[in-house]
Amino acid sequence: MLFITFCVFASVVFIQFLYYVVVFGKFAFSKPQKSTPKRIPVSVIVCAKNEEENVRRFVPLLAEQDYPDFEIVLIDDASSDDTLEIFEEFEKQYSNIRLVKVENNEAFWGNKKYALTLGIKAARKEYLLFTDADCRPSSKDWIREMTSRFTMQKTIVLGYGAYEKLPGFLNKLIRFETVLTVVQYFSWAKLGHPYMGVGRNLAYKKEEFFNMNGFIEHMKIRSGDDDLFINQAANGKNTTVCYSTESFTYSEPKKSFKDWFTQKRRHVSTAKHYKAFDRFQLGLFFVVQLLFFILPIALLAFQFMWIYVLAIIGFRYLFTWITLGVAAGKLKEKDTMYFYPIMEIVLIFTQLNIFITNIFSKPVHWK
Repeated sequence: MLFITFCVFASVVFIQFLYYVVVFGKFAFSKPQKSTPKRIPVSVIVCAKNEEENVRRFVPLLAEQDYPDFEIVLIDDASSDDTLEIFEEFEKQYSNIRLVKVENNEAFWGNKKYALTLGIKAARKEYLLFTDADCRPSSKDWIREMTSRFTMQKTIVLGYGAYEKLPGFLNKLIRFETVLTVVQYFSWAKLGHPYMGVGRNLAYKKEEFFNMNGFIEHMKIRSGDDDLFINQAANGKNTTVCYSTESFTYSEPKKSFKDWFTQKRRHVSTAKHYKAFDRFQLGLFFVVQLLFFILPIALLAFQFMWIYVLAIIGFRYLFTWITLGVAAGKLKEKDTMYFYPIMEIVLIFTQLNIFITNIFSKPVHWK
């Protein structure tokens, strides 16, 4: 029995090697990107619901982007605070801002996809660049960098939506999880199998939206205006990634574990609607991550081939730390790797807790 356990453990590490080195290495060890600036017309789309403090701070940063041809489409999704009034002030202040007011609709109440659909239809430009109301671009060249990845064939661009660096373990854990997530979906995209993107930093040509009939196939699912749409529309021919430092966006992370846990429950619940292969590879990745921490305990408890077990563990940490460390460097998140083994353990068992919790109750979605 112990020998079988050892064989399973060795197989788990081999599968992890394939993920981290073969798959994730496509992003981690890729050459730096060279941007080719373009002058394509862009509509920056921001959907907000009760975000008065954030939009007051961040909309001016969008309006001041160094780009020759862009508009900003501000969507107020029936806010009950002063978000709409602030948007109206900006509309008067900046000539390239257009405002879309969304009234409460009984059929689509609280559905962000409905609000985004109205904003996309109102957009006058052919290329759409999305970010959230609580996000700020890392530079005045954000639009320039994201649009530089568009070509005649590449009509979907996946960007990096980072979180602000703050003191404390929770902040590092949140950013570590974000790094791991982006390494996964960037790498699969570079392999020709994109499966998700994040609405904090995402761009696509308007025709992609209408080719898919918008969000119609998953309109009843409250979340997934970003990842479910990309899962549906993206493929190896039309999708690329952008990870230059100037293309990042930053948003404020959750300040309490409870709030972050709630946020991640919502994200995980959406993944069950991905295509079959994407659900399989994500599920397999999580299972082998979990087994890596469970199986050695039994083997070492009985001191079964303990030297080989420790050697395999060391080898596993060597290739995972190197791959994620290089990737984190590309994303300017090196500090998240200082306590990598601890971060990984906490994250894996948090994800297990989220999975179990979601079985018994539904997560809360768009405010």
